[in-house]
Amino acid sequence: MNKKETVYQRIVVRRLESEYPGCFIMRNDPRYVQGVCDLLVLFNGHWAMLEVKASIDSPSEPNQEYYVDMFGRMSYASFVYPENEDQVFYELQNALCD
Repeated sequence: MNKKETVYQRIVVRRLESEYPGCFIMRNDPRYVQGVCDLLVLFNGHWAMLEVKASIDSPSEPNQEYYVDMFGRMSYASFVYPENEDQVFYELQNALCD
């Protein structure tokens, strides 16, 4: 993960913690399952997976689109970057708070 992505991931985690008090966030190890989403968010019996990118133009790594699609069919998953952050958080509200 490059430095810009690491910094942006911290921003996303802080926003998650602010908007979903008591949520549990796990950072996944890409060396364990190559391409798995960066973050698993657990909240009130619901879950979501987020793949963090520094910008809309950041390239995807192998298998990332596969895992976002697969986890999205199970619950909620998305790429998140500054340009779509508000939309993703709107969608998270529906996924985590029904």
